Amino acid sequence: MPRTASVSRPSSAPASAPAEPVRGFAFDRKTFERLVDEALAHARKLGASDAAAEVSEAVGLSVSVRKGELENVERNRDKSLGITVYLGQRRGNASTSDFSPEALRRTVQAAYDIARFTAEDPAAGLPDEQDLALGEAATLDLDLFHPWAVTAEAAAELALRCEAAALATDRRITNSEGAGVSAQQSHFFAANSRGFRGGYASSRHALSVAPIASLPGRGGDDMQRDAWYSSQRSADALAAPEAVGRYAAERALSRLKSRKLRTCEVPVLFESTLATGLIGSLVGAVSGGSLYRKASFLLDSLGQPVMADHLDLFEDPHLVRGKGSAPFDDEGVVTRARHVVQAGVLQGYFLSSYSARKLGLRTTGHAGGSQNLTLSSRLTAPTDDLDAMLRKLDRGLFVIELMGQGVNTVTGDYSRGAAGFWVEGGRLRYPVHEITIAGNLRDMLRGIVAVGADAYTSGSRTTGSVLVDRMKVAGN
Repeated sequence: MPRTASVSRPSSAPASAPAEPVRGFAFDRKTFERLVDEALAHARKLGASDAAAEVSEAVGLSVSVRKGELENVERNRDKSLGITVYLGQRRGNASTSDFSPEALRRTVQAAYDIARFTAEDPAAGLPDEQDLALGEAATLDLDLFHPWAVTAEAAAELALRCEAAALATDRRITNSEGAGVSAQQSHFFAANSRGFRGGYASSRHALSVAPIASLPGRGGDDMQRDAWYSSQRSADALAAPEAVGRYAAERALSRLKSRKLRTCEVPVLFESTLATGLIGSLVGAVSGGSLYRKASFLLDSLGQPVMADHLDLFEDPHLVRGKGSAPFDDEGVVTRARHVVQAGVLQGYFLSSYSARKLGLRTTGHAGGSQNLTLSSRLTAPTDDLDAMLRKLDRGLFVIELMGQGVNTVTGDYSRGAAGFWVEGGRLRYPVHEITIAGNLRDMLRGIVAVGADAYTSGSRTTGSVLVDRMKVAGN
């Protein structure tokens, strides 16, 4: 039998006690501030009407293993200084990884020269001062920095434990695409000529594995792969490697003996890990670049219904340890919590200063993208776990994997390769693969009939499983 809805995802548990520290940052905050100030001063000296500069550094460790053997150990250390110069409404940008005084002056000069020969753009320019994160707004502490003092040896041990747990789950787990551990941290400082100054450090760590299941005696005709991971700001919040390995193995095993389906039109339940993609499609369609280029199926949708009327989409950029948290956006504009969708009606776009000016609107603080979005339904009950959502589906398709990039944000047309389970009577009957699901995003978003209480966060987006009332499923 395929896996049932009672299989639970791994819970958070400490991954490992640190051994010796990963080498820290090479530059401190004061050095970054000095570099930025020197860049801005040189831009003013050259005659810039406005300027913005940012300096950053990233350092990390990535380790991968496969079939019990160490495969790769990679360390990264990157640094960059970027300067944007404005001559009225002409803009030039340049960057360098050389922090020497001479390189800094050359970089500012390059940005200035580019601006001199660039055509004027009425929308170009720094954010208005009233929109910038100034004073305390720029120094909000969101607890984003948790460096992980892990050695390559300790990281490899964690990855090996994760893969070993997957391989030991069942004799039908016969192979592995490997497991990996990543520990990453970075910091930056930015400022502009209109008074914004701010920066902070952040971290992100991950553990992942991808086992392969096969049936003995089938000559490799039935092989199924799946994967699972845990990603957090703090290593202490990562799921235990054994839990990640076992759950990835259970997912791969559940897909053995997959079948094809006859072409049909049925309700489709998106697993919560995939349902965040529907949020991403909505965000893309109501973001400034798509709107001012008129490349969106949701043009002029502000104040209009874009989702089912029981749905809300809330954004909280100040969520502690959130993966999308930030006190200000990439331009230094202050970020604010807001309802993006309320009772199905679109309340706001995602705009940078540039795209806002192109549309005759005001920036929403989204240079760099959305921040910690949560989709919820007013119909969801605390008991609406995955079992309950399958019962609501009753008869149709439960999707656990999507393939391809078949989403057209201009028309809203949606067509993706998929794999999952056929459901009858609210229960998983058998796994299915080599199918395509298709619809139109406008109809899909308005046709969401339920959101599960099985909330999952993927990147900076959170939702439970999502049930769409009807989609085309192409098979045999």
